Amino acid sequence: MTDGNIATKKEVGLSKEEQEVLDEIERENVDFVRLQFTDITGTVKNVSIPAHQVEKAFDEGIWFDGSSIEGFARIQESDMRLDPDPSTFTVLPWRSDGDTASARLICDVVNTDGTPFDGGPRQVLKRVLSKAREMGYTVSIGPEPEFFLFEKDEEGKATTVPHDSGGYFDLAPKDMASDVRREVIFTLEQMGFEIEASHHEVADGQHEINFKYDDALSAADNIATFRAVVRAVAEQNGIHATFMPKPIAEINGSGMHAHISLFDEDGNTFADDEDEFNLSETAYKFMGGVLEHAPAFTAITNPTINSYKRLIPGYEAPVYIAWSDVNRSALIRVPDAAGTSSRFEIRSPDPSCNPYLALAVIIEAGLDGIENDIDPGTPVRDDIYEFDEEKREEHGITLLPGRLMDALDALEADEVVCEALGDHVTEKFIEAKQSEYDEYKTYVSGWEKAKYLEKF
Repeated sequence: MTDGNIATKKEVGLSKEEQEVLDEIERENVDFVRLQFTDITGTVKNVSIPAHQVEKAFDEGIWFDGSSIEGFARIQESDMRLDPDPSTFTVLPWRSDGDTASARLICDVVNTDGTPFDGGPRQVLKRVLSKAREMGYTVSIGPEPEFFLFEKDEEGKATTVPHDSGGYFDLAPKDMASDVRREVIFTLEQMGFEIEASHHEVADGQHEINFKYDDALSAADNIATFRAVVRAVAEQNGIHATFMPKPIAEINGSGMHAHISLFDEDGNTFADDEDEFNLSETAYKFMGGVLEHAPAFTAITNPTINSYKRLIPGYEAPVYIAWSDVNRSALIRVPDAAGTSSRFEIRSPDPSCNPYLALAVIIEAGLDGIENDIDPGTPVRDDIYEFDEEKREEHGITLLPGRLMDALDALEADEVVCEALGDHVTEKFIEAKQSEYDEYKTYVSGWEKAKYLEKF
């Protein structure tokens, strides 16, 4: 919707989709609607308006103060508007009382003149998807966000005590959170999600719920919604849900693997049944671009200091910039799939990322691979964790950044990824993460005290 100018909307009236939203609001007795958007770091924000103001929101947008949002605007240019996307309307399953309901609309952020705000994360992804369309492609994404469920203490604060002691694919009674997962699934289904599978993950208290692949913009919207629903349901059950990548040392962290494929008017452009891995030349070039730009986009897909405590050998997280059909130590894994299902899985992202920015930089990297015929090299089928440095060099395997600051340096040096983000987001993101790192440097951890306090 934000491709046009809000000022012209009154002249054309409401669209059919917008009118359908108003009809559903009346039918479902909705009293308040949350206008949802994200800041640059991926934190979900919302402005709540009475249901009778939704028509105005569609017609004119809703004003808000952009200077109060991380990475948006300076105080002297703070006025911005929210432009609701009617396709994202959903009634929230929880009701404020017995009769009335609340609903949600995801919004784009626009400037006062109605033009898209370059610093809006959803707009960043839209720009990249527009480029893909110009090249003849639509992008399909199937995300797999993992999370932990922890107990709360007597004061209601989150602990790192796992809610259960289950393991990979365990069942109740060991997996005591199965009822919570079931409640999350029912809630998501009421909101229009198509759930494919759910299971307990490797670590105590760790879980995964997989929802069906979708177009990239819807997938990013779904990730943001998923995180909010998981947290809300956990709170209702007196426990805490976290998407922190590595909340506990020496156990597996939480990833957000992303399955990706491109489609054109003839179908899945990644598919080639004559190929050993059922992948086309387009798929290989896209993969080459992802591998080429991985150091730079890691700052976006793994955006916290804690993210890099997950990206270490030995815990099923990728460390090496390589691809394989069997090797989970590689950045990219090609599953055994053909035809419409041909795809590959990018294993490095974690669920703390801003989904709009993360998908944007991955897609831009792949499109650059197609444009410049980037070769991904040959698959590595041996366990790369067992390779020494000499053998890695022999296979042309490099490592993902080991620290947030290394990733930020790689980001600044990569014109393709910076162009995908745009000048505003690149500058504000690096600024925010540099500030985060500066704060971290001044903190004395428990590990340091235990290691050095009595020794020196």
